[in-house]
Amino acid sequence: MRAIVLDTETTGFEPSEGHRIVEIGAVELFNDLPTGRSYHQYINPERAMPKEAFEVHGLGDEFLRNQPRFVEIAPAFLEFIGTEAPLIIHNAAFDMKFLNAELEWAKHAQIKAERALDTLLIARRRFPGSPASLDALCRRFGIDNSGREKHGALLDSEILAEVYLELIGGRQPDFGLATGPVRVSGQPVQADWRPRPRPEPLPPRLTPQETAAHDAFVAGMGEEAIWRRYQD
Repeated sequence: MRAIVLDTETTGFEPSEGHRIVEIGAVELFNDLPTGRSYHQYINPERAMPKEAFEVHGLGDEFLRNQPRFVEIAPAFLEFIGTEAPLIIHNAAFDMKFLNAELEWAKHAQIKAERALDTLLIARRRFPGSPASLDALCRRFGIDNSGREKHGALLDSEILAEVYLELIGGRQPDFGLATGPVRVSGQPVQADWRPRPRPEPLPPRLTPQETAAHDAFVAGMGEEAIWRRYQD
């Protein structure tokens, strides 16, 4: 099945207040694996860039002034995403309201809401109470996002594709369900193969600041707090 992992950058939070899309990035998956096809486009928002938004993605007026308008790129964008493929988006409500506003202004049909698959909601259901930002999920799954100094639609889409594969069960989504021989790292293994414990445990992913914050929280719960049984 074909799916599209998608991200946008904008001038602000609300299209109803005149904010616009300035960048779209998307990568194609087929059967939950990247195909290598992608879509990337900077867009002239036809308005000034607020300072707060510039600090997030670094896209300024001088650079965007020479980019095409959304109405000019809409046909190519719509051709890439197609009409049926699910759109995998982190915080989908935000991107969908901007995409559909832009499509309406450009006199194109809007994208059906049911096409959006929100990885933020998936993460919150799978890890209730835990941080679910893209950076937090990268830390949880050990995904390298060191190149993400500022938000960028294509880079964020590529990272989100990796996060999505982990959220749905790892990089071999049909492992244990396939009808053919079971393979690990491309090599066939016995049908009764089971994963074994790691020779050495993985290092903790908590930062020193997060550890200190947790210790302070537990300390405030009193001597009888159940958490104290597991601190050592």
